[in-house]
Amino acid sequence: MTFAVMIFMYLPIAVLIAQSFNSSRYGGRWKGFSLKWYEALFRDSSVINATLNTLVVALVATLVSTVIGTSAAWALNRYKSRLQTSHYGLVYAPLVVPDVLMGISMLLMFVSFKVELGLTTVILAHITFCLSFVAFTVLARLQDFDFTILQAAQDLGAGPWRILWKILLPLLGPGIAAGAMMAFTLSMDDFVVTFFVGGPGSTTLPVKVYSMMKHGPPAIINALSVVFMAFTFTVAILGQIFTRKKF
Repeated sequence: MTFAVMIFMYLPIAVLIAQSFNSSRYGGRWKGFSLKWYEALFRDSSVINATLNTLVVALVATLVSTVIGTSAAWALNRYKSRLQTSHYGLVYAPLVVPDVLMGISMLLMFVSFKVELGLTTVILAHITFCLSFVAFTVLARLQDFDFTILQAAQDLGAGPWRILWKILLPLLGPGIAAGAMMAFTLSMDDFVVTFFVGGPGSTTLPVKVYSMMKHGPPAIINALSVVFMAFTFTVAILGQIFTRKKF
């Protein structure tokens, strides 16, 4: 049964990879091994621009959400009050709100404040949902953290900044890195929210793939999907490795 489920999950991916090397433009029949679709992919300026947009959005969203999410995790873990319960709910909300609802609500907010849709609005939207994943990944690390180490450092005369850079960040490093990689992967893969809040010149790779499905040659889409999938899988695997590390 498990083997059948694995085949059901990974057979479409295997077919996609195989078709990306098929010299046939529309697939179906195998007409020989070829790399011409990858060559055409890397010569496509619109794909390159979408890739650059995707990387810019993912990097900025990851950086900002990692800083804010780590700070939020620290506050949620260290300070307990009724107000913190409300804060916990606010941080948790983006994890359970459907992407369609989040995309529509973000779009309505930007329109209400007369913010021009573009790369900036996409980045702000990505920070919103990435922040929660970072916060709860770091919070899981903090729940097993031995705070007596910080007290011992204070007793030995270490200042707040020295404790932060020499003790706290190195020990929380695996959790922070795992949260950052998760945020990066989610930002790279997001389509629904980006589709709603994007504007002219802010097309990302997932949106580009959707557009190419209606207008572009399927073989190039196969090649693009394989490259995109390989990159996101690599980041996801690195995130899992960091998640399994202990202090």
